[in-house]
Amino acid sequence: MSDYEERKQARIDRYRERAEKARQESQRFSHESISMLEHIPPGQPILVGHHSERGHRNLLKQSDKKMEKAIAASEKADYYERKAEAAERNTAIFSDDPEALTKLTEKLEHLQVAQTRMKQINAYYRKHGTCQGFHGLSDDQAEKLDDRVRNGYSWEKSPYPPYALSNNNQEIRRLQGRIKQLTEARELGYQGWEFEGGKVVANAENNRLQIFFDEIPSPELRQELKSRGFHWARSEGAWQRQLTDNAIYSASRIKALQPSDGSDPMKIQPKRKPKTGPTR
Repeated sequence: MSDYEERKQARIDRYRERAEKARQESQRFSHESISMLEHIPPGQPILVGHHSERGHRNLLKQSDKKMEKAIAASEKADYYERKAEAAERNTAIFSDDPEALTKLTEKLEHLQVAQTRMKQINAYYRKHGTCQGFHGLSDDQAEKLDDRVRNGYSWEKSPYPPYALSNNNQEIRRLQGRIKQLTEARELGYQGWEFEGGKVVANAENNRLQIFFDEIPSPELRQELKSRGFHWARSEGAWQRQLTDNAIYSASRIKALQPSDGSDPMKIQPKRKPKTGPTR
């Protein structure tokens, strides 16, 4: 499991732990609420004017507050449980994942194979009027595709309609663009720098711009780091964010991170190759 996957699993585990803690709090508050009422005989009304009236009302009020806390804790537990489930189901590929290029490439190859296969099945159907006999399709799969044409809209004359091919092709182009962008960013070779009391590291392997301090930064500096998109990563011992042009610029604007040699962090970065337009 990669560091990225470990961090994802750690986040899921934290959600689970918070859900369990809230669930236990809910049970405790609920038990305390019920226990308070055990001191009152079943069906005993409030005796207005009796010396027990004030105590009776206070006990009911305290019991109600405990039950409200129990309900709030139960809702909190449900919230964190949903967060954990959503994190587990999330299969999106984020650019800050060190394995993003590999995952994107695998997904792209899968979609390209699917695009070719859909075209081949459509061509086979146009020639034979059925998908039965297409290599790699079971009889049940072929029958479902045939049924899709028979019971579909009148203008859909193929197992895979034009919009299905168009949507898949659009996703292929989107992935190709993301792969190109990530590849260029990692090959560009961002440069870090040293400052008084620490250093800035362009960690291309983890796709992070990391800031290491010799000592714990002041509350004011920590707040400025947060406001510029940097977050403390205990596992790395650094403040970091995704490695991009914007990250370099944001770090360069923080006075405490100015290079010890007085240089401009932006000027030491490699230049991107100019984009060339189509030739005529």
